[in-house]
Amino acid sequence: MRLFHYHLVASDARQVEERYLGKLAFSLVARYGYVGEEPVAFEPGTGWEELDRRGFRLRLVELQRGAVNVVVQPGRWALPRVDHVGIGLDDAGFRQVLGRATLLGRRVHEHGGRRTFVSTDEGYRLEIHPPRDWLEELFAAGDELRLRELHLRTDAPDRKARALAELLGTDPEGADVELEGGLVRFLPGGPSGRPELEAELFA
Repeated sequence: MRLFHYHLVASDARQVEERYLGKLAFSLVARYGYVGEEPVAFEPGTGWEELDRRGFRLRLVELQRGAVNVVVQPGRWALPRVDHVGIGLDDAGFRQVLGRATLLGRRVHEHGGRRTFVSTDEGYRLEIHPPRDWLEELFAAGDELRLRELHLRTDAPDRKARALAELLGTDPEGADVELEGGLVRFLPGGPSGRPELEAELFA
């Protein structure tokens, strides 16, 4: 049960992207969006000046370093909020999460046959993956960098933590949810709905 991904929504997606590329030394995987009505993706090598000239409209940007994958999506919040967190599981663990979601009455959404999202009913989602070749390659890069802790600010820390722990079949420690080699911590003083990103701790 490995925490490896989180998806942010922020009003200034370019500024958030720059933080990961500059301060945190992540690499750009690609920028996804539209030119006119045509969906397009631009890999590293095409800068924002050129994209602006082409009339590119950003849908999301994907960034990566070591065993950590971050996606940033334009939205309406000045401080980034978390739409979902991504976890890699073994086959049995994947089936068990889906089974718990059914028992709890949580919505499950399959996206393009590649990703599975489970609603926590607490304003954010859980993205779950069974074993995949690309995920094993990502985890193998964990010697470079891995996500040790994700701190999220919210109006109801204990409730947010309990919703995640219920799906994962674990017991929260207060507002902390322990994962293999990682932790999701919910902190007070944040908004309702999607929690606000407070901090990441990398190892």
